[in-house]
Amino acid sequence: MTKQNNILTDDFGRHHSYLRISLTEKCNLRCTYCMPENGVPLTPKSHIMTAHEIFEIASTFVKHGVTKIRLTGGEPLVRKDFSEILKRLATLNVKLSITTNTVIVNRFIDDFKAYGLQDINVSLDSLQADKFTFITRRNQFKEAYNNIILLLEQGFNVKMNVVLIKGFNDDEIIDFIKFTKHLPIAIRFIEFMPFDGNNWNKEKLVTQAEILEQTHAHFGADPVISLKNEANFTSRNYQIEGYKGTFGIISSVSNPFCDSCNRIRLTANGNIKNCLFSNQETNLLKAYRHGENIEPLIANLIQKKYAVRAGMTDFETLNNPENHTNNRSMITIGG
Repeated sequence: MTKQNNILTDDFGRHHSYLRISLTEKCNLRCTYCMPENGVPLTPKSHIMTAHEIFEIASTFVKHGVTKIRLTGGEPLVRKDFSEILKRLATLNVKLSITTNTVIVNRFIDDFKAYGLQDINVSLDSLQADKFTFITRRNQFKEAYNNIILLLEQGFNVKMNVVLIKGFNDDEIIDFIKFTKHLPIAIRFIEFMPFDGNNWNKEKLVTQAEILEQTHAHFGADPVISLKNEANFTSRNYQIEGYKGTFGIISSVSNPFCDSCNRIRLTANGNIKNCLFSNQETNLLKAYRHGENIEPLIANLIQKKYAVRAGMTDFETLNNPENHTNNRSMITIGG
């Protein structure tokens, strides 16, 4: 396939084979790093993609080489037609996965199994109920925790996303790693990233170096095994010798992995974003509803993708609030 025809390959040779689709802007939690304290204005329902539109737009991406689709939100499971969306997407020749806060995941175990969804990313930022309530603004730690254990018992591949914020949960790094001793789970520490309304600043950042410093101080250097990075990796992975599970570090801020990025995001209202940090968007849904060919729109935005973090190549640029407050809140992008 020539570059001209390969609409998902950018000017840096990165082919975007991984599509993340946000199904909804709504969520049953209110995590502080994701949603502004006063909430967000929701897109009118008439401007949100229907199940049919999600399938048709996703099909275009699959036609051009997408091999993996992740369903996100908000919380994707609060969408009433989630099972219908999953059923339709399961007919495409792709690997399906989901990111969920797991509060109501027990209701969908049979659907996951029926439609081949095996890879599940869960969000849990503290192993302490009071901290969970503080950061989510909801008292549902028991439901979330028990459903994570349920997923493991049912044989799903589970990765647990932990957004680290200095002074809040960085004192739980060792506890999370110990969580992998007897459970086949992959813990992934994620650096706190800047989005509109989440009061980001560099003092709240817990870097890859700081995480490894704590790990080596507690376990010693020898038992900490560095694992081989996956293709198009986001997480640099490790394992404590003898432990069933693993832990990884997603260092989007301090040590980005942009040179191997293969991801593109489709928001619930049908916009595509070529980078999580970028405020550039192209609306595919409007064009689709007018019967227009959306392929040139996709190709154009892919070609506009910067080499690193939407053009924010250094920490000083990233630390300038003007460069990320015009971006969406995370809740309306999709995790």
